[in-house]
Amino acid sequence: AGVTKATVSIVFDNSDRSRSPLGYEECPDITVTRQIVVGGRNKYLINGHLAQPSRVQTLFHSVQLNVNNPHFLIMQGRITKVLNMKPPEILSMLEEAAGTRMYETKKEAALKTLEKKQSKVDDMNKLLDQEILEELEEAKVATKEKQLLYDEFVSTVSCLEKSIQECGDNRESRLEDLDKKIKATKAQIQLALKEVKGHESEREKLVMEKDAVIQERVSLENQMGCLEAQISSLEAEVERQTEKLASIKEKFDQAQSELNLARSKMKECDSQITALSQEQENLRGKLSDANVERKKLENEVKRMEMDQKDCSSKVEKLLEKHSWIAAEKQMFGKSGTDYDFSSRDPHIAREELERLQTEQSSLEKRVNKKVMAMFEKAEDEYKDLLSKKNIIENDKSKIKMVIEELDEKKKETLHVTWVKVNKDFGSIFSTLLPGTMAKLEPPEGCSLDGLEVRVAFGSVWKQSLSELSGGQRSLLALSLVLALLLFKPAPLYILDEVDAALDLSHTQNIGRMIKPHSQFIVVSLKEGMFNNANVLFRTKFVDGVSTVQRTVATN
Repeated sequence: AGVTKATVSIVFDNSDRSRSPLGYEECPDITVTRQIVVGGRNKYLINGHLAQPSRVQTLFHSVQLNVNNPHFLIMQGRITKVLNMKPPEILSMLEEAAGTRMYETKKEAALKTLEKKQSKVDDMNKLLDQEILEELEEAKVATKEKQLLYDEFVSTVSCLEKSIQECGDNRESRLEDLDKKIKATKAQIQLALKEVKGHESEREKLVMEKDAVIQERVSLENQMGCLEAQISSLEAEVERQTEKLASIKEKFDQAQSELNLARSKMKECDSQITALSQEQENLRGKLSDANVERKKLENEVKRMEMDQKDCSSKVEKLLEKHSWIAAEKQMFGKSGTDYDFSSRDPHIAREELERLQTEQSSLEKRVNKKVMAMFEKAEDEYKDLLSKKNIIENDKSKIKMVIEELDEKKKETLHVTWVKVNKDFGSIFSTLLPGTMAKLEPPEGCSLDGLEVRVAFGSVWKQSLSELSGGQRSLLALSLVLALLLFKPAPLYILDEVDAALDLSHTQNIGRMIKPHSQFIVVSLKEGMFNNANVLFRTKFVDGVSTVQRTVATN
């Protein structure tokens, strides 16, 4: 099948957490892989995970490896290109070192997003003004017309329902009267029962008295028998007991009178008991009649309660269906008002209601019932668009506030970067070329929107960099790159024969200066440069074949 893909990977040491890219602080190293498959398709991976090219570019950008502004990559013969840059381009190199360039890229993308959001808002406003509002107005007009027609029918139906309600109110008054009658009958029955109980208790008392009199009579009769026996036994002693006999006769007469009195009382008690028994029988007859009447009334009450429940349920349904009934209930039945039910016949009102309902059903066939649904749908769409518009405008204002805050922070950071890089730039250049000075300054009459490279020999500042020789220009460009490196180094620098225009002493100085900083891949033909290398790759011909020899420098 042959080769179907090619893969190349770059492994970055990420042991220094203070310089780790955002989100990769816990990774000991970062591996970036590019895979090319037959057919030209590319695939990018970060630590073995698929990644979009924009994510890879953002990763490189966050560590000063911006391929769109490559100050870390200087190709052959392009060392002086740094000096030919325009002021905004030189400023962009400082922005790369300060880490604000990526913010500018994100800011431009955010502004483009804002423009798209604004276009959507404009489209929404246009849609709201031209289409939805017009539909809403048309729907409102149609709704008003239907509402007027509906109100006419509702007013007529309400009058008829009020008449029916009046009939229900009369039935309620009849029920109340019946309830009062039932309560009065129950009260009379309770009084009669109380009287019967009183008579029964009195009868029991008389019976008890009768029993006592009978017992007393029996005792008296016994006494009388004893006395007669005594009289027969004492006849012989009549003479001797004449005085005692007289006294005994007196006692007998007294006892006889008491007995007669007790007998008369017994007769009176018997007559009273007979009268009470007759009265008790009469009361029992009345009680049975009252119970029969009570059962009749209870059946009538149950029937009335069922009717009342039916009427109450109908009234509740009418109250739920028509909210105006509760508000205008106090006007029902008053003469001179629209609710004077005495002037209306419920039967005629019901016939009129049926006629109007028939007419309403015929009108419903001709009226579009979906008008309200269409109106509600249009109104919901209108509210939804307004809420979306408010959300977009709020997001836009927040993004603008954040951009303004970040712009201020960017200016402060850029100013600090400029001061530090400018100081190191002048120091490195004066070290490489004693008696010289170099600086970065904004163009005359401009703020920090761009930077120019200025050089002085002695105390005379050159008007143009074209007055410098090729070696001086190379040293000046390398000084700027090294000053950026001192502020915030990139992980990797590639220099291709940047020492071509330098003599041996300057080449050695450059080699010694770049050796302790970052990682440099340097292509050079001069010993002053590659003698300072940690690893040296030499190319040469061996038997007509190009070979590469790797040599590790020994300390």
